[in-house]
Amino acid sequence: MSLDPSLASWLATHDARLLDDLGAFLRIPSVSARSEHKADVARAAEWLHARLARIGFAVETIPTPGHPVVLAEWRHAAPGAPTVLVYGHYDVQPPEPLELWTSPAFEPTVRDGRLYARGSVDDKGQVWAHVAAVEAHLAVRGALPVNLLFLVEGEEEVGSVHLAPFIERHRERLRCDAVVISDSAMFAPGIPSILSSLRGLAYFELNATGPNGDLHSGMYGGAVVNPATALARVIASLHDPDGRVAIAGFHDAVRPFPDAVLAQMRTLPFDEAGFKRELGVDALFGEARYTTLEKLWTRPTCEVNGLLSGYTGEGAKTVLPGKAMAKVSCRLVPDQDPETIHRLLERHVAAHTPAGVTITVTALHGGRPWRADLSGPLYEACARALASAFGRAPVIQGEGGSIPVVGDFERLLGVPVLLVGFGLPGENAHAPDEWIDLGNLRNGARAMAALWDELARTGL
Repeated sequence: MSLDPSLASWLATHDARLLDDLGAFLRIPSVSARSEHKADVARAAEWLHARLARIGFAVETIPTPGHPVVLAEWRHAAPGAPTVLVYGHYDVQPPEPLELWTSPAFEPTVRDGRLYARGSVDDKGQVWAHVAAVEAHLAVRGALPVNLLFLVEGEEEVGSVHLAPFIERHRERLRCDAVVISDSAMFAPGIPSILSSLRGLAYFELNATGPNGDLHSGMYGGAVVNPATALARVIASLHDPDGRVAIAGFHDAVRPFPDAVLAQMRTLPFDEAGFKRELGVDALFGEARYTTLEKLWTRPTCEVNGLLSGYTGEGAKTVLPGKAMAKVSCRLVPDQDPETIHRLLERHVAAHTPAGVTITVTALHGGRPWRADLSGPLYEACARALASAFGRAPVIQGEGGSIPVVGDFERLLGVPVLLVGFGLPGENAHAPDEWIDLGNLRNGARAMAALWDELARTGL
């Protein structure tokens, strides 16, 4: 089933006005991490509230202990039609460093078919694609083919700490047959994608303490255990020579990816030489039996994110540091969980810590991995909708990062989650000159308009 020509025509006719609306949304500096932008975050919620109400949704902006949630509902579809919840976020990352932006972060600018602004791809632009799709349906037909809810939060960029409690508190109101999220990227230009998996996260701080203060390295060196050296040895013990995580029990819960999924990944047009050039490195790393994409999407990791110890200023200061610290993160795959990884890491660190030094392991943040079952009407309908909008069948891809809310929706609502994004690799989502390809944005709106018709036809 292709996109209804009347919907495609409406989207094309109203394209300029829809982009103007998105520009107004992007001009609001809704930086959730900064207290000075609290009023701006609230203003972004108000803007979205008004926009969804104007096209026919019943909308409520609901306070949380942090920033508010915009909840919009349209429940007038034919009896038996499925109910779908669309999740997104209206908050954005801080724009700094400002001097690295070619045009101001909150002044949307089009250059070479790209829309530049903070939030253009993460995630205001992708939310806009959904809003444009439903507006087309309501303007052309006066109704939607499915019951639809929008849940758009203002705290995704600061960890969504209040979202799971919100979902639990409003579970009955949020009851649906599926959740759709567009907050990710396509595999490559012109290749629409359905996301099959996300790695989880277990983030730790390791603190090594030895003597009760920094010591003169000439007077004490060689007789006192150096906490920095001890911590370095522990870090070195985290991997075997082939790059496999060497923490005992770390891989015990890993559920292998299906052979068919791995085979499909190996058909993707991945340019390893180009990948190295983009990163500025002359060699890659990791478990030898896996391809680069498999390492990024299907394998767990343990990485050092930061190190601090001793004197790091200009010139020389010969001290034996009294303490050392490292930040370490583990990316997890099904069925690993952060709590178990914490216990295993504590055990490993204790076994490799020399006498004379104490190393503590503190868990700072965690999120469970996620993997979709890509069979069934939701994913089949999405594949058809993407093909109708982009002119080619989508590919299945994984994602090395983490979106903890995906697991929260599955766990709390008991429904499948579809991740289908319209960004591209390299769109600087958290960096200066964030952008989104306007062709992808328009095709994303067309695909979502087609998806609701597909789901109404096939059911869930």
